[in-house]
Amino acid sequence: MSSPNPVLTVVHQETSTPGLIGTKLSELGYSIDLRCPALGDSLPEHLDQHSAALVFGGPMSANDETEPFIRKELDWISQVLTAGKPYLGVCLGAQMLARVLGATVDHHPKAHREIGYHPIYATAAGQDLFPPELYVYQWHQEGFEIPASATLLAKGDAFPNQAFRYGSQAYGVQFHPEITADMIDFWTGKAPEQLVLAGAQPRDLHFKYHQQHGAAVERWLEPFLQTWLSA
Repeated sequence: MSSPNPVLTVVHQETSTPGLIGTKLSELGYSIDLRCPALGDSLPEHLDQHSAALVFGGPMSANDETEPFIRKELDWISQVLTAGKPYLGVCLGAQMLARVLGATVDHHPKAHREIGYHPIYATAAGQDLFPPELYVYQWHQEGFEIPASATLLAKGDAFPNQAFRYGSQAYGVQFHPEITADMIDFWTGKAPEQLVLAGAQPRDLHFKYHQQHGAAVERWLEPFLQTWLSA
């Protein structure tokens, strides 16, 4: 039996990694075609040789069209949707999907951030994909509105919109299911100034809550990816 085509995976920094999502995709038989347009990598004109498209997060904003690669990615996401390929956006990737679909991406009205582990809650439409409550890793200062054509799947406290689906094949999640303990160590060590901002948890709690909640996120992740890829 032949292996499926690779998953076209977009990251936004030289140090970015697909983390746990990459591990789970490998376990499911998928390879990763990793691209970083922010560093000059091209994006394919079509996805005939790819099973799906996966766009991760980054410190930039989905609104920052002065960055040429942001405009390029927004246009490319439209092509992915037109082609009907499965699309998954994580954090920035979800915010870009929301923008492509006509929704607003903006800061919290009280300049709040979510940095660390926070609970999300399944909506009625998302109860087949999410447990009633799941503690997930967050690192963001902007959030997205739900596009008029999309369905809210999970909600949160400070940022009410946490996951949505467009059609049957495109998903956006505000949180970071790819996170690992090594990634937490790197992220919190690289940007300690972020950990004193409103809404951020101190560094030690990131590790403590990862030990408490990481396994539940991992149990949720594999069936979620299978549902996404089967679309």
